[in-house]
Amino acid sequence: MRSLTLTGLEGIPEVRAGDDLAALVLAALGRSGIALAEGDVLVIAQKIVSKSEGRTVALAGVTPSPRAIELAAVTRKDARLIELVLSESNEVLRAKEDVIIVEHRLGYVMANAGIDQSNVGHGDGSVLLLPLAPDASCEQLRVYLRGATGVDPGVIINDSFGRAWRNGTVGVALGVAGLPGLLDLRGRPDRFGRRLQITQIGVADEIAAAASLVMGQADEGCPAVHVRGVPYGRRDGSVRELLRPRSEDLFR
Repeated sequence: MRSLTLTGLEGIPEVRAGDDLAALVLAALGRSGIALAEGDVLVIAQKIVSKSEGRTVALAGVTPSPRAIELAAVTRKDARLIELVLSESNEVLRAKEDVIIVEHRLGYVMANAGIDQSNVGHGDGSVLLLPLAPDASCEQLRVYLRGATGVDPGVIINDSFGRAWRNGTVGVALGVAGLPGLLDLRGRPDRFGRRLQITQIGVADEIAAAASLVMGQADEGCPAVHVRGVPYGRRDGSVRELLRPRSEDLFR
């Protein structure tokens, strides 16, 4: 019988710049009584990765540019925040009251360049930027855990995204290591022998969304989830597999 088991790893303390995130995750696995097994996946919340990598910025030290001031008037957001959004983005795609949608420097199309003020914890108007290189951050965690346990887990960094076609946010993968980002089933037969024409599964996004249910979105304090039973094969993957090429993007 197929089953998928997700376990929140409790007891991870408030993460600060320079903390050894892999060691914190390994300790949380121990407290939960979980021994890593082949095929396991660990999903880590973007916030604790960004915090450990020192991606916190105090708005008090940001000087907005004329473009940021212009967009702040349109969006009614803090011009200093808009300046950081611009610095993290390749292009502004949409701007209206309360909304700014950009292409992030890593290729994600998202609101506010992923910059967040919730659960930052400094109380001084600080905000948190996305990790510099999420795939690389995942790989570093994977290498550490493999060395410490002898097991090679998959690792995903997840975050909450809005979607063009639907209301509400869902967990998506920002970074991937040790498993596919995308699984291409085109050419495989369905149960009646018909060849699939367009089916591609966002494996990393599906796992990220499932883990978000366990993590929560507010004050739950559960930034890491152990996943067992993922029904897909393993290979080295990247979040880049999940980014739709601009030539195929019907919204731009």
